[in-house]
Amino acid sequence: MADMGAFREAVTAWANGGPGEPAQDLAVRLRVRTAVLLEGPSDLAAVEALAARHDRDLAAEGVCVMPVGGAMSIGRYAAVLGPPGLDLHLTGLCDEGEQRFYDRSLHQTHTPHRSFFVCVTDLEDELIRALGAPAVEEIIQAEGDLRAWRTFQHQPAHHGRSRRQQLRRFLGTKKGRKIRYGRLLVEALDPERVPAPLDDLLTSL
Repeated sequence: MADMGAFREAVTAWANGGPGEPAQDLAVRLRVRTAVLLEGPSDLAAVEALAARHDRDLAAEGVCVMPVGGAMSIGRYAAVLGPPGLDLHLTGLCDEGEQRFYDRSLHQTHTPHRSFFVCVTDLEDELIRALGAPAVEEIIQAEGDLRAWRTFQHQPAHHGRSRRQQLRRFLGTKKGRKIRYGRLLVEALDPERVPAPLDDLLTSL
């Protein structure tokens, strides 16, 4: 049975120059109405974790959460999913430093810019600020990564950085770590402390 994972794969193939028919067929069969464009899989993990906390099944609602592989790829995905292609409602998250890439691509595909929510640095930084460094360190300890974290902190390259900056860098130092902690940090959030961009995104769906 076709699922949203198959649709994501078909869209990725289309965005990379493959045929559009498989994605078009799956969009109809799955009744996809909205695509949430995210930079990478750690953002996907965070969005799915927040949706689960709210007892929402986004796929069943016709919402495809789609990591695009970086801000420079946004144009290709907007072209196949937005008005030029499937004409789905497009929304998502972007980092403030890369907002110009989104603005240009969304303008070219006639997609409303107001549907995208901006993280000041990135989503990991938003989550660390919302939780506070001590709470993030408790999660790191619970996951058995405390020794690696302390070793990272003592490296000369990270001296002089704030603990929040160090934590953000640490999460990206090992393959798969950002994805795992993207979910864990969201699950640890107080409901009243969900970062605005992430909260506003889910509310908009």
